[in-house]
Amino acid sequence: MSQRILIIEDELKIARFLELELSHEGYEADQANDGREGLNKALANKYDLVVLDIMLPLMNGIEVLRRIRQSSEIPVIMLTAKDEVMDKVVGLDMGANDYITKPFAIEELLARIRNALRIKTQKQDGTKILAAGELKLDLDKYLVTYQNQAIELTKREFDLLRYMVENKNIVMTRERLLETVWGFDYAGDTNIVDVYIRYLRSKIDDRYNMKLISTIRGVGYVIKDED
Repeated sequence: MSQRILIIEDELKIARFLELELSHEGYEADQANDGREGLNKALANKYDLVVLDIMLPLMNGIEVLRRIRQSSEIPVIMLTAKDEVMDKVVGLDMGANDYITKPFAIEELLARIRNALRIKTQKQDGTKILAAGELKLDLDKYLVTYQNQAIELTKREFDLLRYMVENKNIVMTRERLLETVWGFDYAGDTNIVDVYIRYLRSKIDDRYNMKLISTIRGVGYVIKDED
């Protein structure tokens, strides 16, 4: 049975484009073009995920999200305007699972949708173990192992690794890692991401002669799923 996705987007061309792309990927896509219609559809029907624009007529995306969260934990990916940091902060605080900034590449949105649906399935199955090849993260025990050998990480290193493994195959920019792992209010050196990537590489990549974390020059970092 196809997974159902609701697109709440007032720009008709974008909404139609997303609907076609999602249908092409095998999802059952539906759309609403204002906040009120979107909220009504989200509450009245069973969807697996919502793609929600923030700037909407009749009811903005933040309010739509707030009302959805009163009764549902459905994954929500928010579409935000470029550089609107507060929109991202408020959206995540209100319970958004992820965000993507306009303009965006459809491939990135599709990857984020797949990731959000995978995490939803893991939660439903009670899965507390994340994996990237033979690297495993036990979320309950804060334990990382490779081929059953324990790897000692600090909490920050664990949080960074966890976020990257949760988002396998999605290139993470330094800014996104900084916002998510260190927080939007972090006021330190922005090179801290590179420093912690080096820490992880020294403890995992170098130790086991592997390439877990790849650098995408000029963009950021990615952990690819080799399974």
